[in-house]
Parts: sequence; C-alpha cells; structure tokens
Amino acid sequence: MRSILPVLSFALLLLVPSLGAANSLNGFKLDNATVPLNLVQSGGPPRDGIPALTDPKFELGKNAKSVKPGDVVLGLMINGEAKAYPLNILNWHEIVNDTVGGERVVVSYCPLCGSGMAFSSKPEGSGKRELEFGVSGLLYSSDVLMYDSETESLWSQIHGEAVAGALVGSKLKQIPMSLSRWSSWLQRYPETQVLSTETGYRRDYQRDPYAGYAKHPNVYFPVANQAPSQYHQKEMVLGVLLGDSAVAFPFSELEKQDKMSFKYVIGNQTYIIHWDTHNQSAWITDKDGQTLASTLLFWFAWYAFYPDTQVFNAS
Repeated sequence: MRSILPVLSFALLLLVPSLGAANSLNGFKLDNATVPLNLVQSGGPPRDGIPALTDPKFELGKNAKSVKPGDVVLGLMINGEAKAYPLNILNWHEIVNDTVGGERVVVSYCPLCGSGMAFSSKPEGSGKRELEFGVSGLLYSSDVLMYDSETESLWSQIHGEAVAGALVGSKLKQIPMSLSRWSSWLQRYPETQVLSTETGYRRDYQRDPYAGYAKHPNVYFPVANQAPSQYHQKEMVLGVLLGDSAVAFPFSELEKQDKMSFKYVIGNQTYIIHWDTHNQSAWITDKDGQTLASTLLFWFAWYAFYPDTQVFNAS
C-alpha cells in the first residue's frame, strides 16, 4: 500500500519549486492561466497520484460496518436521495464523481484547506456534457486544482472556476452540502447510502494521512493573501457569498454567539445562520428556509481567496 503522507512530507521538506516561467506542470498547459503562476505548485503526488473515484460503490447506511458513529461525513440530499461521503475516504481520493438524485455531481475535498464542496458536473451556461474530474497533483494557493478529463482544463476548487485550459473562465454551480457526524446524518436520513471503502484501491482508511495538520499553525504552500492572526490559521469558518459580498463566520464566534440559529442581514436581505455545536457544523438558509451553498474550510484558505471578506463577530 502506498501512502500519500511520505510523498507530501518529502515535497514539503524540499520546498517544492514553483512554476516560475514554466508554462506547464504535471502535463497540464498553463499558457492561458488566469492565476499567478508562482502560486501554482506541485503538491508532491503526480497527476492522478491521488486517484479520484469515478465508479464509486455505496452501501445502505444502516447496514454499513466501515463507518463509525463519530466519523465526519459530507452529505448530499438531492431530489429525495441522500448520500454520505466519509472524510476518512476523501482524505485519500479528494474527488468523487457521482450521480445523486439523477444529477451528475462532483464531490471534492481538499485536506490542506479543509474544504469540502459539491458541484454540478456540467459547467454553467454551457451546452457541454457533464465532465468527469480528476486530481491534477497541483495546488493553487494551497487548494487542490481539479482537472476535467474531457479538455484537461484546471479548475480551482474554492472558486469553482477553470483557471487554465480550453474551458478557462467557465464556472461550476456549487451545490449545498452538509458536514456532520455519521450518527447525526444517519438519524436525519435513515435511508441514506454511504460511500464504501471498497474503492478498488488499497488504502488504510482508518488512518489519517494528515493527522495533526489541522492543529499546526503553519501553512505549507504559498497563498495569494495571508490571513490576519486574529484567528488560528486553521480555525474552521463558514464561508458564504451573499450577492457581491463574502462573509466568514468563524466557529469560535458562533460558539460565543451560543445560538442554534440567528438572523444575519446584509444589504436588504435577511438570512438565517445555523450552528450545531455538537457536530461542529454550520450552514445558511434564506428567510424561506432554503439551504444555500456555502463552504466550511480553514480561515487561512477562505481569506486567501476572499481577502475582502466580512467577518462575523459575536460581540
């Protein structure tokens, strides 16, 4: 079994060189890149060295033996179908190409940014068919760069946008996703399916290859914007885009607020922020109760992509 941790550690110790004047890396062309090339770096593993799941297997949640009550999962509910994706599997694969509720989606997770996001597999405003995504082995501002196998364009996960290649500038529609303990998700959706450890790859899914990383203050790859030190670099935040504004809700502030839900007004719009202290999770709905797309991720990562963000303060 090949662990990605030694590869990652080796890359970090060598201070992986940046692209500099190069116009390609890992076999991907960067001639028309819309992001600074010095912030596009090799994460260590080669292209597909972290294998995306393209034919994922699932098992009925209430019969699942490989997932424990306290395990953290990302959950999707689309058109009445619920599916859960344990982080202990996503740590090793980062991308799952799947169909949920009849819709083709890509579930992505970047362990370096703590960011779990789901998107429609079809670019917005496009007549193109659904895309299948893989792990490029490249990072932009420490965040995974996905690639589509159809055009080999590179996609920023946090921005949900193609930053190089034939589809540069195209965007993916983000789909609301939940983060919770497995026991909580199963209680909410007793008929849920859960991603199986029968992935076709030999991995020790009970071992975290990034153990200790979330507690360490260091960020190992350069980012576009350095986050202020008012919060731990890897403090979890609920990051949301509301109109033309980006807003971060740090978990420490939500703990201080100590409310399961509260109103948040920006411009002339009212939203509801929900806080689940037991599961250490948060989400946002509109005034009609519709869950909106948001991202749970590390503070440094949100700020790197949205330096003009507003920051919620409980006081």
